[in-house]
Amino acid sequence: MKEKLYINGEWIESNEYADLYSPFSGEKIAEIPQASNEQVDAAIDSAYNNRGIMASLTAFEKAEILENLVILLRKNRLKAAKIISIESAKPIKFSLSEVDRTIETYKFAAEEAKRIHGEMIPLDAAKNGANKLGYTLREPIGVVAAITPFNFPMNLVAHKVGPAIAAGNTVVLKPASQTPLSAFFLAELLEEAGLPKGTVNVVSGSGRIVGDRLVTSEKVSMVTFTGSPEVGIGIKNKAGLKRVALELGSNSGLVIDDGVDLDKIIPKCVVGAFSNQGQVCISLQRIYVHENIFNAFINKFKEETEKLILGNPIEESTDISALISGKDLERAKVWIDEAVEEGGKIITGGQINENILLPTAIANAQAHSKVSCQEVFAPIVTINCIKSIDEGINLINDSRFGLQAGIFTNDIQTAMEASKKLQVGGVMINDVPTYRVDQMPYGGVKESGNAREGLKYTIEEMTEMKLVVWNQM
Repeated sequence: MKEKLYINGEWIESNEYADLYSPFSGEKIAEIPQASNEQVDAAIDSAYNNRGIMASLTAFEKAEILENLVILLRKNRLKAAKIISIESAKPIKFSLSEVDRTIETYKFAAEEAKRIHGEMIPLDAAKNGANKLGYTLREPIGVVAAITPFNFPMNLVAHKVGPAIAAGNTVVLKPASQTPLSAFFLAELLEEAGLPKGTVNVVSGSGRIVGDRLVTSEKVSMVTFTGSPEVGIGIKNKAGLKRVALELGSNSGLVIDDGVDLDKIIPKCVVGAFSNQGQVCISLQRIYVHENIFNAFINKFKEETEKLILGNPIEESTDISALISGKDLERAKVWIDEAVEEGGKIITGGQINENILLPTAIANAQAHSKVSCQEVFAPIVTINCIKSIDEGINLINDSRFGLQAGIFTNDIQTAMEASKKLQVGGVMINDVPTYRVDQMPYGGVKESGNAREGLKYTIEEMTEMKLVVWNQM
């Protein structure tokens, strides 16, 4: 299958193509166009020249387009899920879940399109405010460049495209190199949903060409990026004065207090650590367990983990499949071996079965081991013993990341203290840090990002506030 770029409402061939291979089977699944500088510029020009068309749409019209998209996604639910599974090796059960969340995300975007508004300003509260009327408006920011990752190729795209449309912006979307098929499928559905021609453009290719062109273009008003801190910091340094929203990495931690019911929380912990092969920004990577229940937790976690089924992502029974690339598989194994050399003990996993890394739990890994202090993005979790909740909180905070964290406890005061002390963007009480619903404000501190996603909050980022003052003469 030979794909095409989507520019100005037309499907365009490129002079250069790259083969796309299945991460699971290694089979060639598509030929992906590599956009040239001129084609990226054409996509930017398309978005720039059609800003007026998009901005002139009423709230009703924007919501209707998004609702049409929701209907089309529901009709194509299984097809969309299979695309995700084929290009990313995400097990189909999780791909279906992603499609359902994508539908919900665009539904929220449609609803928020009708709730964009400013506010009245009581100017007469000032000494020289008599006979003045003031209010604010929310206006589209313009061209939004969306650069998205491979791990949620439909829903994380929806978190950028959905609010951009709701706010009346135009978009140039650069999908991840391994997962562009989902983005091309979205473009097809948006055409059918009635989106004005040229207002959303999809260009695939290298970050060096496509990404840099988007980030440095004076016609782009905002860059929204999800990916690694290193790339995100580079984008911010190159972007100049344009708005930059970054959702970056993490090594999310969880504290488990004495007295909690392990049988209730273990299944959540296993799913939090290993869903999508651990390739989730808020994947549970570090677990700190009170010493009184440490051994019991280890035994139960090992037992539950070893129930997971490895295999083909298209099989409904599969829980764990291949990582996104052979390079990531090799890296993950090196990090595991390093952690063991530095004193960690493998509780389960640690080996590669054909091209699948077994879900791996490492006890008492050192804080400086890569599996602890860096973003592992693989089915690897560390489990360490702590003497107190404060010790666990301090260990979570001892990180350059701060996306989300969790705590399981039966003590309300302990939960309250944790919510205050944890240096993260989101604290999950009696849940794993992997919890997310799509309308909540999602984002982090430190090197985990500088913005919040969640439809209402993203729309605020994607609009400009204008003040209007009337002198009532």
